[in-house]
Amino acid sequence: MANEGIKVIAQNKKARHDYFIEQTIEAGIVLSGTEVKSIRQGKVNLKDSYATIEGGEVILSGMHISPYEQGNIFNKDPLRNRKLLLHKSEINRLIGVTQQKGMSLIPLRLYFRKGKVKVELAVAKGKKLYDKRADIAERDARREIDRKLKEHMR
Repeated sequence: MANEGIKVIAQNKKARHDYFIEQTIEAGIVLSGTEVKSIRQGKVNLKDSYATIEGGEVILSGMHISPYEQGNIFNKDPLRNRKLLLHKSEINRLIGVTQQKGMSLIPLRLYFRKGKVKVELAVAKGKKLYDKRADIAERDARREIDRKLKEHMR
């Protein structure tokens, strides 16, 4: 994907720590006007959010969009479920993939593309505790090697 016209609003950094990312897909999202204004201010949280497939539609749950200050009566529930916009063929493919044991749909980031709010959705498999420890050990080893190389270059 080209990064032209993309402005990242929120990222789910915990997702890459807790899951193995198999593949990603871009989806539109159904929002109200005050939600978009709140997102433009960066008042959104993807932590603990996930997507499910219900009745042929992909639904994003657990995403928190803070109420817009000037929104008064037009504000919606901050934790309401939101419909994701995907083609029928993409939804059918996701149904097949998520029926496999241990596969989940997790939003990785929320961003603007050409003025529209988009969600990067990942088909992911949960990591076990020992996988997380191995990742941390690998990251620490890489950091230590970089530090030694930097010292050696001086």
